[in-house]
Amino acid sequence: MNRKIRKTAALHNLGCKVNAYETEAMQQMLEEAGYEIVDFNEKADIYVVNTCSVTNMADRKSRQMLHRAKKKNPNSIVIAAGCYAQTKTNEARLDESVDILIGNNQKQNLIEAVYAYEKNKKQTESIVNINDKQPYETLSVNRTAEHTRAFIKVQDGCNQFCSYCIIPYARGRVRSRSFEEVLSEAGKLAENGYQELVLSGIHLSSYGIDRGENLLHLIQETANIKGIERIRLSSLEPRIVTEEFVSAISQIGKICPHFHLSLQSGCDETLQRMNRKYTTAEFLQSCELLRRYFSHPAITTDVIVGFPGETNQEFEKTKEFLRKVHFYEMHVFKYSKREGTKAASMPNQVPEQEKAVRSEQLISLANEMSEEFCSYYMGKEVEVLMEEPFEFEGRNYFLGHTKEYVKVAAETKTDVTNTFVRGTVSGQINGIYLMG
Repeated sequence: MNRKIRKTAALHNLGCKVNAYETEAMQQMLEEAGYEIVDFNEKADIYVVNTCSVTNMADRKSRQMLHRAKKKNPNSIVIAAGCYAQTKTNEARLDESVDILIGNNQKQNLIEAVYAYEKNKKQTESIVNINDKQPYETLSVNRTAEHTRAFIKVQDGCNQFCSYCIIPYARGRVRSRSFEEVLSEAGKLAENGYQELVLSGIHLSSYGIDRGENLLHLIQETANIKGIERIRLSSLEPRIVTEEFVSAISQIGKICPHFHLSLQSGCDETLQRMNRKYTTAEFLQSCELLRRYFSHPAITTDVIVGFPGETNQEFEKTKEFLRKVHFYEMHVFKYSKREGTKAASMPNQVPEQEKAVRSEQLISLANEMSEEFCSYYMGKEVEVLMEEPFEFEGRNYFLGHTKEYVKVAAETKTDVTNTFVRGTVSGQINGIYLMG
């Protein structure tokens, strides 16, 4: 009697939440094909690295992970998937660690690519010209690595062409997933116990422009799914945050008042060089609308410091604007040259030392604003979706998040994973708020 040979696969994700979703989809494909999933640090028959190419550093990290996989098992099949494979195809072809290249919009072909390689023992690739019009790639998941929260990819591609960004060249033009597919997947995730959904995309605000649809309608339909108690949105463009949009979503009780509005700079001159499609006045108006319709919304953002041509005066304008808006969280990035973008060849590149100084100032400001936002909840009753246990000084707690994405814990020895717990915030340990 022949024993079935155990086949193993390991996956590693680099980059954004959309990449993480696609990695989980590829993992489920491998499982359905009979592979046992093992940790990436273990010896495996197949390694999949879902690469990132948003910066030159991301390219380097992608190469490092591919080399690490081949070194772990020289006889393994190493797969470079995603943005690095898409934008640096020629470079990846010459890399002896890489056996299979799978670009964006081709991850659904993972298993076929593996079979082709096993048959021919020659480097195999599945790459399309992402700048040509492409259909939305059908990928799906019925579970995620998290216990309570599931990300759903509803959109791919970007038409914005910001001067610092490679993503339109890595992901192609805007493509939206059909209502039917999104709602079907959301329904399956709800059946599997997920109570919070995060609608995600490369440029979520563009959802539906290629299908005669819009994001608001998708949110409203998703809210009707039984079992889904919270809907969270990934990054939004300020221009979608109109009075009509905010008024409508404020009527949806399941919406989490946690909004990530991408800013990048608080100076209009810098925004213009970045080819961002709004002014600081328009951005501020969007924030004011959110605060008018929601009592204490968590507004978060991204900021790039040291963009080419950013003078001390422009940086001070940005800092002043950030204080004026008053965010819950700010993700601060030092500008990094990206080959193939307009900004890489712009004059007046800011020295690294100056970028570091400016970055430290904004990180300090971000910490101040975050602490102030969270302190609002001291003495107030909150509802928390519990996610995981943790121990502190010999005491047992469960940790979760409010709708505003504030971390709150409750002391309990009972397993309350994926349940809603209400209580009054009465203290703090290690930056985590405690409810009594």
